[in-house]
Amino acid sequence: MKPRCGSAGAFFVYEKIMNADLERLIALQKLDSRTHDAEHRLVDEPERLAALETRLETARQQVASAKQRLADNQHARRGVEKDVAVHQGRLSKFREQAMAVKTNQEYHAIQHEMAFAQAEIKTLEDKILELMVEADDLTAAVKKAEGSLTAEQKTVDAEKKALGAESVRLKSELDQLRAERRTLIGAIDPKALATFELVAKRRNGLAVAEARDGICTICHVRLRPQGVQHHQTQRRHYSVRHLSADPVLRPAAYYFAGSHR
Repeated sequence: MKPRCGSAGAFFVYEKIMNADLERLIALQKLDSRTHDAEHRLVDEPERLAALETRLETARQQVASAKQRLADNQHARRGVEKDVAVHQGRLSKFREQAMAVKTNQEYHAIQHEMAFAQAEIKTLEDKILELMVEADDLTAAVKKAEGSLTAEQKTVDAEKKALGAESVRLKSELDQLRAERRTLIGAIDPKALATFELVAKRRNGLAVAEARDGICTICHVRLRPQGVQHHQTQRRHYSVRHLSADPVLRPAAYYFAGSHR
């Protein structure tokens, strides 16, 4: 995340900054912005790692959920198969009893019980077939979830590796940027540097911003002509804008990359 212009406030700055110092302040702002970005990336690293773990955990939960649905299906099927066995046992018992009945009334009663048992067995067997078809779909879902987990694991591992490499690179870059900053600030007028540091502290690290066609490229505020002083170098025109209590003012200074009237 890049520094943004903050809200306005009252600041006391020096009315004149020499072109050489302005050049150095522009370079200093670039160094500080790069440092801010690198530090922000490092600070965000635990959160990004946590997000990767969350993705992986989501994939694991999907596998566990798919397996649980398959297990529930298998458990239900075993329960129905037990019920079928109970009714088959009753049916065999009724058949034995039918061989020993002595009256038509007893025979018809047993036939009724046998018909009921056979109907129950038919219903339960249909349920078993439904569960078997469902089990095929659930088995496929488990395989798909496991495949997704494997793919997600590879992706997460690769992203973790990239994060680790980025962390090493950013730490090395920060060491270099801080060394460059120490060298640079030694060549800047102390008063100009103090102004820069004061405004940067109050403006989320932003004290100098590029302006194009009279507009700040950071906060997109149009510069008031009366608030701009022009300093010309050999090939560029620079403008220093000093902060006051004016609510429109944002960074302390703007520089123009191209010609400026």
